Amino acid sequence: MRRPSLTTTKGGPQVLADAGIRATPATIRAWTRGTQRPRPANLEAIDTAYWNLRAHNVLTSPGALKQHLNRNGRSTRIEIHPVNQTAVDEPRRRDNLRIQHRQIRYIWDDALVASDLDTMEDLWDDIIAELDSDWGAYTCASYIGIGA
Repeated sequence: MRRPSLTTTKGGPQVLADAGIRATPATIRAWTRGTQRPRPANLEAIDTAYWNLRAHNVLTSPGALKQHLNRNGRSTRIEIHPVNQTAVDEPRRRDNLRIQHRQIRYIWDDALVASDLDTMEDLWDDIIAELDSDWGAYTCASYIGIGA
C-alpha cells in the first residue's frame, strides 16, 4: 500500500473504514511495509479512500489551494478531458476529441474559495472559449487535471 497518508494523517483510518477496509492493524502495517499485498478489491478501496482524503484536505483549506494554483502569477497548467462519448449515439459521436492542455492564469479568484459556482462557471466558459470550434465538446468535461 503506497498511500502512507492513510495511516499517518488525521482522518486516514476513518477514511479507510468508510471505504470498506476492515483489515486488522497488523495487516495494514504489512501492506504499508510491502510485505503483504492487498487483494484487488482492497486496492481499489484504498485508492478511493486516498483520493477521498485528498479531496477532503483540499476542500478544508481552499485559500491554500488558491495560493498554490496562482503560483505568484505564474499560472497553472491544466488538462481538460472531454466528456465520455460512449453514451452518445453513434452518428453523433465525436471520436476525434482529445485531451486539451491549457496554461491558466488569474482565474483562481475568490470564487474558488467562496464556492461561487456561477462565477466559476463563467470562468470555465472563458477558458473553453479559447478552444475555437471544439468549445462545445468541453462545456461538460469528464475531468480536469490540474498540474499543481
